[in-house]
Amino acid sequence: GVGKTTLIQKVTQALKSSGIPIDGFYTEEVREGGRRTGFDVVTLSGNRGPLSRVSSDSSASRREYRVGQYVVDLVSFEQLVLPMLRNVNHGSDTEKRICVIDEIGKMELFSQAFIQAVRQTLTGSGTVVLGTIPIPKGKPLDLVEEIRSRKDVKVFHVS
Repeated sequence: GVGKTTLIQKVTQALKSSGIPIDGFYTEEVREGGRRTGFDVVTLSGNRGPLSRVSSDSSASRREYRVGQYVVDLVSFEQLVLPMLRNVNHGSDTEKRICVIDEIGKMELFSQAFIQAVRQTLTGSGTVVLGTIPIPKGKPLDLVEEIRSRKDVKVFHVS
């Protein structure tokens, strides 16, 4: 809630208008009647789908991925994000590209395929990643800490 996604959106617009090849996604709050009911994934190519929604009941009948009051829609998330990341990773290495990943957080990290795709994107020579990670609180998230400690990563604290 400090403005990470807003900053990502402004930077993305500036890069797009400069003609720089950019792809990726950001997460956006979904509100109903002034109350946050979940988050959507929005790709830079204009596709949108649910990332999570407030759970309507407390009985988790099937295997649910939960963060607090939110149930994560892993299928929707992976269908939107994985093809885009694969596309970024399989582009030509001669062209520098920027990949926006907002965010690499608890909800997204339920997806093992996403974790692998992020690692692959970070090691890809032709790709610069503009991403957001949460500040550490509670149990450390392995991939987040791995990213934070990389020599080729510059972390900016948004306040």
